[in-house]
Amino acid sequence: MVTVSTYQTMSEAAGKLAEGSMYMAGGTIVMRRVNFGDQSFHNIIRVQQPERGITSDAQGIKIGAGTTMAEILAHRDLDFLHPVARQIGGPAIRNMATIGGNLFARNPNGDMAAALLALNAQVVMADGHASPIETFLLDRGHVRGLVASLIVPRVPHGAFKYVKISRVKPRGVAIMTISVLLGGSDPRVVFSNMGPTPLRAKPAERALAGGVNPSAIEAACAVCTQGLSPAEDALASAWYRTEVAPVHLRRLLTNGGLR
Repeated sequence: MVTVSTYQTMSEAAGKLAEGSMYMAGGTIVMRRVNFGDQSFHNIIRVQQPERGITSDAQGIKIGAGTTMAEILAHRDLDFLHPVARQIGGPAIRNMATIGGNLFARNPNGDMAAALLALNAQVVMADGHASPIETFLLDRGHVRGLVASLIVPRVPHGAFKYVKISRVKPRGVAIMTISVLLGGSDPRVVFSNMGPTPLRAKPAERALAGGVNPSAIEAACAVCTQGLSPAEDALASAWYRTEVAPVHLRRLLTNGGLR
């Protein structure tokens, strides 16, 4: 039997998390697990006043973890994330799915988490502790506490590129996504569904560190799957993902992606 506990604030709810508890924000992940009879938790925790909203400050753009994909699409300061949010489900899903919840989405979902990794976002917990999203994702199975917000650095226009590869256009489940941040000495290339969590393709990043030109693009594509562990599921085999990853990365770097 699953019980539901509701608290006023994030900090209060964070103090009640225990073994067998699951926090529910928009419900698009948790309720699916309930409907499929997941026995790994027996208590759902909710918050009446979750962190949500979008504000700008000296650190960047702060996005409350309870902010929905629809709210991201409506905010012009986050226009670089619009291609990502636009391809997450249909209107009903985007009205419920939250940016904080997407950090915990399992393969083949988690498109926004992959984009945030490319953007080098910071994850801020309810107790105020902040960590780079790369560290957070690698340890997300052992996270204790609640995510309160994310801080996304501002990026120059056109520096962030994104493509979602799926069999059903435009909002089918992704075979993979590729997120790229260019324009500086520290480029980032991130794949989803090429490992247990979204992962950086660091050999490809090193190939692009000197600038984006035809030879650098070819070098990046040649090594982009090194160190990755492609998922094997009903959507695609690991072999297929390994074969098409360089093709789609080349298209993204050359043409700006297929949105």
